[in-house]
Amino acid sequence: MTLRKQWAVCAAALLLPAALAGCVSDSDIMPKAAAATYAPTSEPRYGAVSDGAYTVAAVPAGDLKARYMRQLVDDPTGQPAGTVVVDPKNRFLYLVQEGGKALRYGVGVGRAGMAWSGTANVAMKREWPRWTPTKDMIGREPDKYVKWARGMEGGTQNPLGARALYLFKNGKDTLYRIHGTNEPWSIGQAMSSGCIRMMNQDVIDLYRRVLSGAKVVVLPASGVETAASDG
Repeated sequence: MTLRKQWAVCAAALLLPAALAGCVSDSDIMPKAAAATYAPTSEPRYGAVSDGAYTVAAVPAGDLKARYMRQLVDDPTGQPAGTVVVDPKNRFLYLVQEGGKALRYGVGVGRAGMAWSGTANVAMKREWPRWTPTKDMIGREPDKYVKWARGMEGGTQNPLGARALYLFKNGKDTLYRIHGTNEPWSIGQAMSSGCIRMMNQDVIDLYRRVLSGAKVVVLPASGVETAASDG
């Protein structure tokens, strides 16, 4: 199914608000593994970035897949310039440009049963956002989440990463976010609690380009969610 055809059925999708607010995978707040043995990437787009009080780590070379690197492509969406289009099936996010082009970013998406699709607007933008687990998450796994019931301050260990875009529909919070991640290896995977995650370097780039109020189209994921090939 083409992106244009997917967009045509987008309005029929269901909202799953209770599942989305947490926007994390189980591994996001687990103890971090020992440092990777491979060197950080030499790819300049994904090197270390000094960002205010924090430093965004370089994406390790083993986590950087060519398919998901930020690049300018022909626009497949047919949407107006300035629109953000999320294609969960192929694990891409497009920011539509003038002249038939789009900036394409690799993303991680919600695991099966926890995805959302529809049309919304960017109501808020936050740098190094605060994260709070939902009541449902705390109820399911209190040992893991109750200590964060009052929220986790922004920072390099926060599962929302360096930036977050908060999506509202008809003036109401969808609880759906586009945000960074401290797990760049998860890009291309279906494992979050519904939100769209990006490499921190990419979400910083997107954040500065997207205007408050921008239209966001999240296409429905079709078929069984599986990780795309590195291609």
